[in-house]
Amino acid sequence: MIRRYEDREPEIAQSAYVDPEATVIGDVRIGEDATILPGAVLRADGGKIVLETKANVQDNVTIHADGAVPEVRLEENAAVGHNAIVHNATIGEHSLVGMGSTVLDEAVLEPYSAVAADALVLEEQTIPTLTMAGGAPAETIKDDLDEDSRLFQTARRYVDRVKGLRTDE
Repeated sequence: MIRRYEDREPEIAQSAYVDPEATVIGDVRIGEDATILPGAVLRADGGKIVLETKANVQDNVTIHADGAVPEVRLEENAAVGHNAIVHNATIGEHSLVGMGSTVLDEAVLEPYSAVAADALVLEEQTIPTLTMAGGAPAETIKDDLDEDSRLFQTARRYVDRVKGLRTDE
């Protein structure tokens, strides 16, 4: 379901994939080759949500922009795993939010960083580049990740994977 909120409506790149079972509401910008999978909810009813090129939002993810910050951003090749919540935060390029995790207001995942499954990233917390954080609250559990790690390839893999879901090709 794709719908407006007041006078703001989603803008979706032609090459992006938004599953028919996803919900996209309000001031949402979805970039080229981005993927939004079943059950995901992107609701921008106060702020703005921006998904850059090849950003990946997996099944049952909730992303909310309520206006507490100007925009929620998933940078190029960022991925948010199944059942995660991103609320008024920034997910850096090639970064990964693990399944079931929560990333709260004004938190930042720097480029090439990762949050382990079921972690809680607190308000205004920063996860540094090449670091994995886990736990509740999230703490560094590994600080020597490699940019070539499989973790940072997640979004790119979904660009090809969703080709099997498309009905418009």
